[in-house]
Amino acid sequence: MNILVQAVSNVICSVVFGNRFEYEDLKFLRLLNNFNETFQLMSSTAGQFHDMIPEIMNHVPGPHQKIHKLLVQLMEFVTERVKINQKTFDPLNPRDFIDCFLIKMNQEKQNPNSEFNTKNLLMSVLQIFFAGTETVSTTLRHGLLIILKYPEIEAKLHEEIDRVIGVNRCPNIEDRSKMPYTDAVIHEIQRFSDVLPMNLPHSPVRDITFHGHTIPKGTDVYPLLYCALRDPDYFATPNKFNPNHFLDENGRFKKEDAFIPFSTGKRVCAGEGLAKMELFLFFTTILQNFKLTTKMHLTEADVNPKMTGFSNVPIPYELSFVSR
Repeated sequence: MNILVQAVSNVICSVVFGNRFEYEDLKFLRLLNNFNETFQLMSSTAGQFHDMIPEIMNHVPGPHQKIHKLLVQLMEFVTERVKINQKTFDPLNPRDFIDCFLIKMNQEKQNPNSEFNTKNLLMSVLQIFFAGTETVSTTLRHGLLIILKYPEIEAKLHEEIDRVIGVNRCPNIEDRSKMPYTDAVIHEIQRFSDVLPMNLPHSPVRDITFHGHTIPKGTDVYPLLYCALRDPDYFATPNKFNPNHFLDENGRFKKEDAFIPFSTGKRVCAGEGLAKMELFLFFTTILQNFKLTTKMHLTEADVNPKMTGFSNVPIPYELSFVSR
């Protein structure tokens, strides 16, 4: 499955850095390994305690002590890439996200309160890179596992892909509006896998009152996406994989207000549009060309997401691609 992570990450690289890496590039492989190790350590029990009570855990030996070192290495890589952009920067010809951020920094350099500064540039690039790689690749792994468990769903996907796209061209994003079943399956994969059930923490910039409760400034608040994505008032079988949650009686795609895997409101995930395009194009391209098989006997319990720290991950599984 490493190639999925590399492929997804290269999409982010193209947006943020303006170019992709070769899959054999050792620097790229080390970067992805650092991402994965950081994610695993942060999801561990010690890593979660470190996030909640750093004042204590900073003095407790354990694997969580490596998190800071890994983040420093990741930040060094990002800093190096930003410096490369700065040396060849042309404000009239922005090449990527970094260049666009540099343009805003120049425009607001006289504003002492501007959020467009070097620190925020480095943190924004790191967060986009980290989040865009891990969440989409994890959703893809969930989705392929689910399709392995339900061959009847795979058959319907193959039929729709063959009818709308065929075999002589690559899928494009415009195809999605003509493929309600495929769109419904991908939405259900996102709902069911629920990669970040607790969402990311947010904190108020001032003391606020919410439903009679006072939330002091700076308090970490976790908006639970799980409650919405498994709400029986919106999803008939919330704990089972069911693409019909996103199909009406005529087989047309339907939206659900409780579908908020990217969060909602002003703090909705900035990469929502890109992630949706990636998921559609990756899934349809794979299924256009391959049939998925496995020697494993999968049960419904196997496809249920497994909580690991702050994220849901699929079980380890074997997968073979058979040319269609």
